[in-house]
Amino acid sequence: MTERYNTRNPAIKRILQEMKEMQRSTSGDFAAAALEDNLFEWNFAIRGAPGTEFEEGIYHGRIVLPAEYPFKPPSFTLLTPNGRFEKGTKICLSISSHHPEHWQPSWSIRTALTALIAFMPSPGHGAIGSLDYTPDERRDLAKKSQAAPPSFGSEQRHALMQDLHQRMLDALVQAKTESVTRGTESASAAAPASPSDQASGANAARKDASPSSAGGGGPELVAPQPARLGEHVTSGPAMDPIGLTQVGAIDGQGSLAGAQTPAAQASASTSSTSGSFGHAGPSELRHRSVQRQSSGAMGVMQEATSAGGWEDRGLLLLAIIFSILIVAILLKKVLVFTGWDGPHSNTLHLSDLSN
Repeated sequence: MTERYNTRNPAIKRILQEMKEMQRSTSGDFAAAALEDNLFEWNFAIRGAPGTEFEEGIYHGRIVLPAEYPFKPPSFTLLTPNGRFEKGTKICLSISSHHPEHWQPSWSIRTALTALIAFMPSPGHGAIGSLDYTPDERRDLAKKSQAAPPSFGSEQRHALMQDLHQRMLDALVQAKTESVTRGTESASAAAPASPSDQASGANAARKDASPSSAGGGGPELVAPQPARLGEHVTSGPAMDPIGLTQVGAIDGQGSLAGAQTPAAQASASTSSTSGSFGHAGPSELRHRSVQRQSSGAMGVMQEATSAGGWEDRGLLLLAIIFSILIVAILLKKVLVFTGWDGPHSNTLHLSDLSN
């Protein structure tokens, strides 16, 4: 098709560029294509703006580009009854040939179709080719427009319009599906849970938090009972260091039933070495645990204090040594200044006696 045209012509170059952009476009709001035998005449199909009386409509039309395009605006004609613009009449808009003073060369066919979709819900105010149908009438026309594209022109043009119509139908169905999906998700997210669901969820949470589910059928937790005075406990479950949780269960013969956790095993070993945990009550166990923790903390503090004491002693020793050296140097300077030459200065020599 391009062999018939001079590709160096600015208008041809611009139209070919827009044709490629339109073919790559994935927009579901509009579709357009040029005729095979005339690059300056295009057919288009647009969908009505969402939330308006044109929402479900598919509107066909034709675009005629001037030879000076893009420096002069194109003309637009709608071929589908819509209740806003007259069928087969050139539309009077700021983007159309009726107002070339408003047209900008940077605008394209995509820009013009987007503006046309936005202009449809606006009032006509008696402009050329405008209509003022009621919203209900426009909704009826929008639903009827989905049936088939209008009959216009040659078979080639009709085939092109049929292809554009099918593309807009697919986009309309996809938009409805996405809208229903979003509405369902929003409703499910906003709806509060029923009392039965809340109860089942709470039961499931308690079941997951129970020791049997966490430990794979392990022993149940039994509240510790303090030993009574004069009662000798031959065997019993191991207890944690503070005596708050009892691990394991006692079977009929008084032996420990079920596997013990690592904390329970450590507690059992501690009780066997001390020899008194098996006969002590929870309060006494708690008191002994606090004593052990306090003694451990005191030991750590003593170690830290001893380590800090050695450092302080070393610093004190260095300070004393430096003080002694300074005193010695000052004393030597004083002796030299006074003329004292040492311990032999007061000794009587034999040479002095002979004289």
